[in-house]
Order: sequence, then C-alpha cells, then structure tokens
Amino acid sequence: QWSPFCTAGSVKLEDCSQTLELNANIKDEEEEEKIGKSVSHGDHVETFSTSREQQQEDHRAKRSHHCPHCEEIFPFLSKLKIHLKIHTIENRYSCTDSRKNFTTSKALTVHQRVHAGEKPYSCADCVKCFTTSTELKVHQRTHTGEKPYSCSDCGKSFSQLGTLKHHERIHTGEKPYSCSDCGKSFSVLEHLKAHERIHTGEKPYSCSECVKCFTTSTGLKVHQRTHTGEKPYSCSDCVKCFTTSSRLKVHQRTHTGEKPFFCSDCAVSFSLLSHLKRHTHIHTGEKPYSCSDCGTSFSLLSHLKRHTHIHTGEKPYSCSECGKSFSVLGHLKRHRHVHTGEKPYSCSDCVKCFTTSTELKVHQRTHTGEKPYSCSDCEKCFTTSTGLKVHQRKHTGEKPYSCSDCVKFFTTSTGLKVHQRIHTGEKPYSCSDCGKGLSRMGQLRRHQRKHKGNRPYH
Repeated sequence: QWSPFCTAGSVKLEDCSQTLELNANIKDEEEEEKIGKSVSHGDHVETFSTSREQQQEDHRAKRSHHCPHCEEIFPFLSKLKIHLKIHTIENRYSCTDSRKNFTTSKALTVHQRVHAGEKPYSCADCVKCFTTSTELKVHQRTHTGEKPYSCSDCGKSFSQLGTLKHHERIHTGEKPYSCSDCGKSFSVLEHLKAHERIHTGEKPYSCSECVKCFTTSTGLKVHQRTHTGEKPYSCSDCVKCFTTSSRLKVHQRTHTGEKPFFCSDCAVSFSLLSHLKRHTHIHTGEKPYSCSDCGTSFSLLSHLKRHTHIHTGEKPYSCSECGKSFSVLGHLKRHRHVHTGEKPYSCSDCVKCFTTSTELKVHQRTHTGEKPYSCSDCEKCFTTSTGLKVHQRKHTGEKPYSCSDCVKFFTTSTGLKVHQRIHTGEKPYSCSDCGKGLSRMGQLRRHQRKHKGNRPYH
C-alpha cells in the first residue's frame, strides 16, 4: 500500500517497504528541464548534435515517473512532487479571503484574482478579459474556429478537452455522477449539481430586474433576455429571431417539415415532444389533471388552468382597446379582430372571410353539407357541437338561462338576451324607411315587407 507524504526537506515514496529519496535527483532534473527549455528557445546554447538530442530523449523516456495514485505520468520528479500534494492533501498556500488551500503559490495568485476582480488577459478581437492565459487561449478559439480535440468514435471536434470528455460519454453511456436522493445518474457533474437543487429547492441565481430566481445560471441568462429583448438566434430561412437555440431548432422544423417524434400506436408524427405526449392521451384515455373544485379531469394542464377560471371568475387577459377581459388568451386574440377588422381566413369556395379558422371550418360545411354532430335521441344532425347541445335541451327540457327580472327560463343565452329587451325597452333594430325601432331582427324583416308591399307570408 502506498503512503506518500511530504516534508519540508524531502519527498518519500514508500512501496513494498522500499523508500525512494526524490529530492536527491530533483535538482539535477530541474537543471535538465531548464536546459531543455533553453534548447527549445535557442538561449545560450546554440546547437546540439542529433545523437545528443536523441540520447536526451531516450534518457527522459527511461526516467518517466508514474503517480502511484492515478494514471498521470511525469517526465520530471519535480513535476511529480507538485502533483503528489493533491493526494497527500498538502496545501501550503491558503487564501485569506475564502480559506481555500492551494499546492503552489502560482495557483493561489491566480485564485486571488477572483476576489480582486483582476483580469489581466484581454482578447485582441473583442472586449472580453480573463483571469488566466489559459482561459484567454480557449476563448480565442471562438474567433479562430479552432477545435483541436476530436472524438475518435464520430469525428466531432471540440474547442475544449473537457467538452470532448463529456461528449465521449454519449458513446460509452457512462454516467458517473449519481443523485443520493433519487438515484438518477448524470454524465456531467454540473448537471448533477443543477438536478440536486430540485430536491433542496435552492435557486441561487436571481434576476436583478424582477424577483424571479433560477436553479442554473443558464436559466437566468435566458430569462434576462425577456427584459433586454435580446434574441441572438435567427432563422436563416425567414426573419424570425429567438431567445434560445432550442426554440430556433424547433422553429426550423416548420421549414424542413421534420417531425421526429412518432406515436407508437398510430404512427402519427409530431415536431414537438410535448405534442406527442399530449396526443398519447387519446389512446390511453388518461386525464391526469383534475379540478379541485368540481372534479372534472383534463388531459392537458393548460386546459385545467383555463377551466379553473370558471370557478374563480378570473379574466386575466384584457383588451387594450376597449378594456374587455377574457379568461382565455385565444379569445382575446380573436376579439382583437373586431377592432382591426382583420379577417385572415377566407373561404376558397366563396368570397366570405372569417376572423378565426374555426369559423371558416364551420362555414365550409355549408358547401360540403357535412353535419358531423348527430342527436342520439332523434338522429337529427348539426354542423356544430353547440347546435347539437342546444337541440338536446329540447329532449331534456333543460333551460339553464334565467331572467333576473321575472321567472322565465330559456334554453339559450340568445333567447334570454332577446327576452330581457322587454324589461329594458331596448330596440336595437330600426327601419331605414320610417325609423321604427324593433327588439328582434325577425320583427324588422316582417315590418320592412309592409313598405315594399309584400305580404309577410306567400
């Protein structure tokens, strides 16, 4: 068993009861290392013969030093000496601000820049600055496009070695980081740390503009774009821009027609995974979202949220033009067409236009003669589900709309509205010939026949 330890005077490695004194050779090897550097830089030493260089390389290869604790190999004992401090927990240099310990004075100096805010290395291509030359070197690859690390399995290249190592786990399936609470495993340590916050409820990243907090810095960064309006990801096919690369990727499927998510029951494909999950409820009949007030169940959470507005009376979506409020965002969008006069849906069989696709679909049934909704009591068919629902009240006798001024009840809200004009005296329909006001459209039509000399019924 290895038991390395460090003292001020020497470094001892105990293996099979044998003790090696490293310090005896460290100075010689440090000198050799200096000579190697001077040769490479051409300082002081002008030339070496090829045989001498070869001898030096052979000498170094023979004297490579392995760390007994890990797979690291070092050409010099001095390098191994520094490395061993990681395993022996000898950290001679400590930070007075954070109490962190370091094995070398250089590592401590670099760390202290975090507290001082010092970033001495700046990029010549942009305004970014960095605390270490290594960070600057890695950053510069974003400008040069250099990706020196490539995957031996698929050939994909990366700008950082750590990113390559993470990628390789896709091929090996390795997930070395597991959650102690639920057992879920991850290929990247940062992903585990972010996941653990689900259990702890910790959200350490807060928005300076609003009160929202996030579990990851990426989540905060994406959120902040709602305040800045930044949309850095643009579609090459159209002018649309997006706040995240994932949203751009989903959008691009509208151009490519790609639908990568397939239903295993009916083979219908979808461009979004969420749409597939919603679709599967058709086959399973699952309605996992239930209302706590009335017990009604829904297959989608959005449908439940919309339903709860019935109980709360909440109408969170209001029109900026007239102040009218709606419980559903879609209803507000449809209402806005009243102000704009926009009717974007046109019938291909006639010249009529409609404000919603649903209205167009219903209208098209007048051309096709389709009546998909049939009454189970009398087999009468209707073009809309609302028409069927109103008709069925004839069989059930249901009259859900009551007048607040008298005791009368009605099967439809329209019937109630017309009735209430008796109490209010409202007559919204006026004759263009004599100016007489009438409470119903039917009454106006009958009245106008008198001016034309037509009998009401032929």
